[in-house]
Amino acid sequence: MPKGYWIGRVDVRDADAYKNYVAKNAAAFARFGGRFLVRGCAFETVSGEARARNVVIEFPSYRDALDCWNSAEYQAARAEQKGGADVDLIVVEGYDGPQPGES
Repeated sequence: MPKGYWIGRVDVRDADAYKNYVAKNAAAFARFGGRFLVRGCAFETVSGEARARNVVIEFPSYRDALDCWNSAEYQAARAEQKGGADVDLIVVEGYDGPQPGES
């Protein structure tokens, strides 16, 4: 079964509000098996537009990724932002097929 991913781009506008969100989101991520693959690391924009922070969170399945987003725990964490960040986020199903060079 393919994994699920959150891919987010974030501009923090209010650091205190964003800290409140970060303090609360761990419960939802833990419940649905989320783990950070990318979290605000160095990056270079090679095409298109970017935001200041990038996040990739891996979940055991696409369903887990969607259920996390829709959970009461995560929605409560989002409410803690109180407009503290501009966020573009997609939930995407991972690819579980052949890779280049594989037979």
